[in-house]
Amino acid sequence: MWLEGKARRGGRSGQPSGLDRERITAASVRLLDAEGLAKFSMRRLAAELNVTAMSLYWYVDTKDDLLELALDATYAELRLPDPENADEDWREQLRALASAYRAQLVRHPWLSPLAGRFLNIGPNSLAFSRVIQRVVRRAGLPAHGVTGAISAVFQFVYGFGTIEGHFLTRIADTGLSPDEYFEQAMSMVDEVPGTADVMRESKDLMAARGGDTVAEMLDRDFTFALDLLIAGLEAMVTRG
Repeated sequence: MWLEGKARRGGRSGQPSGLDRERITAASVRLLDAEGLAKFSMRRLAAELNVTAMSLYWYVDTKDDLLELALDATYAELRLPDPENADEDWREQLRALASAYRAQLVRHPWLSPLAGRFLNIGPNSLAFSRVIQRVVRRAGLPAHGVTGAISAVFQFVYGFGTIEGHFLTRIADTGLSPDEYFEQAMSMVDEVPGTADVMRESKDLMAARGGDTVAEMLDRDFTFALDLLIAGLEAMVTRG
């Protein structure tokens, strides 16, 4: 999709009026948010835009091209800090980037499988990656440790956000709120002998974690885990 010099069909004479790649991409993101990746098709998108499916091929060669455009468009939603701003602590910048990425994954549950399928070399994705790299470099790690540090933080965020997004999607299908769903699930678990034993062993941990709502519990776990990772980076810098 992003290969330099690759011929694109958009721009040739005779292309459908009222369409452009930006509009098609935005509609794709909306449709993916509303219906998910499994139901996405060029025919369904064309119906949403009130055009023929063949009209879309003036702007992209394949459905994968369009999915890659939609994926990169979500990265444009992220507010990126200035890694050259010496007045801002790199730890807080890293926390902000991690939190924004988690929210992005939850907001667009279809994003995580696509992020694993494509190279993520669109302009918005590259801008995000570049800022992450520059922020982590400010921590003072040796050069050979920078990519490992990025992997530790953002693969954690990827996993956390993916599971959270799928969890909330499953809840939405039930018509219950997250808190109602959680309460119902915990009640059902108590009725399963083997599972109930496991849950009893972890009840003190859940109580210690605190949080009156599912959102609060998720936020506390995410924040603590992220703090552990940042503390690990600091420890590695100290060790030299």
